[in-house]
Amino acid sequence: MDTLPPRTPGNAAGPLTAAQLRELYSLMVAVRHLDTSAVTWQRQGLIPGYAPELGQEAAQVGSGYAVDTSRDFVFPTYREMGVARTLGVDMVAYMSTHKATWHGGLYDPLASRLAPIQAVVAGSVLHAVGWAHGQTLDGKDGVALSYFGDGASSQGDIHEAMNFAAVLKAPVVFFIQNNGWAISVPAERQVAGGSVAARAAGYGIPALKIDGDDVVAVVGASRRAFAHARSGNGPVVIEAMTYRRGPHSTSDDPGRYRSLEEERAGAGEDPIERLRKRLLAEGAADEAFFAAALAAAEAEEEEVRAGVEALGPRPGTEMFDLVFQETTPALQAQAANWREESEHV
Repeated sequence: MDTLPPRTPGNAAGPLTAAQLRELYSLMVAVRHLDTSAVTWQRQGLIPGYAPELGQEAAQVGSGYAVDTSRDFVFPTYREMGVARTLGVDMVAYMSTHKATWHGGLYDPLASRLAPIQAVVAGSVLHAVGWAHGQTLDGKDGVALSYFGDGASSQGDIHEAMNFAAVLKAPVVFFIQNNGWAISVPAERQVAGGSVAARAAGYGIPALKIDGDDVVAVVGASRRAFAHARSGNGPVVIEAMTYRRGPHSTSDDPGRYRSLEEERAGAGEDPIERLRKRLLAEGAADEAFFAAALAAAEAEEEEVRAGVEALGPRPGTEMFDLVFQETTPALQAQAANWREESEHV
């Protein structure tokens, strides 16, 4: 599906260079290594929980690669570690949320252009539309990139967000990672019509349905969508078809609702291996490059792990201090009870 008007010749982005393809590969390998390591960290008790993205590296890195951090803003869910890494967010600060030391991460959203991690399903999509509408009101050309999954697309917030964005011509790119599963429910049982992108027509929004495991296709589609929205034409919907190769979260057991054979059949070819083959076929990389990319990813993982381990607990009083600008008697009583029970004061 492609209902997005083509870019004019003078406004068309050129093909990715060999250097950019190598950069994308290095990013995907780094994301893969951090992602699989984070699952291990949870099993070892270093972090209490994590939402893996195994198999979705191309969708996340490719879309994040199209962001202009000097003017755009990204609104993630709880599964966009790959986007954060592509934007250059400090990974220790990002993982602090999974360490449960601080809500939304210790990174600076304004500086990084990544909104706080959102655990509420479809919760940040309306925020993205609001920010994008603000860009229109201020006469600026920033674009909001909003992420959600096929499961979240059934939430009423998505309808409200798309409707408002279309009416207001808000510069938003709605990026759906359709990984085939809404936790334990397959997409065909909860997405009427079989396509989230097809719903865009009901709001008068152009849409792209793409191969989310092809990072080059993702970059191209994302760049087209950003250019469309930035030119004052309103929102765009991108549905990136991919596959969640692991559990929904570290507390999920996918073996209860799909077999290993079904998982392997649905996953298809590894997105990193696809790019590796392309680099080799085009003579853009050799085995020495691949080895160096893996070594760099392993070194980064060790550094991030050490940083996460070093994160100390936040003061417990913050759960009361940062609720209201002016405290309330009820909150003061709760804080006093907490101090008496936990700090014995």
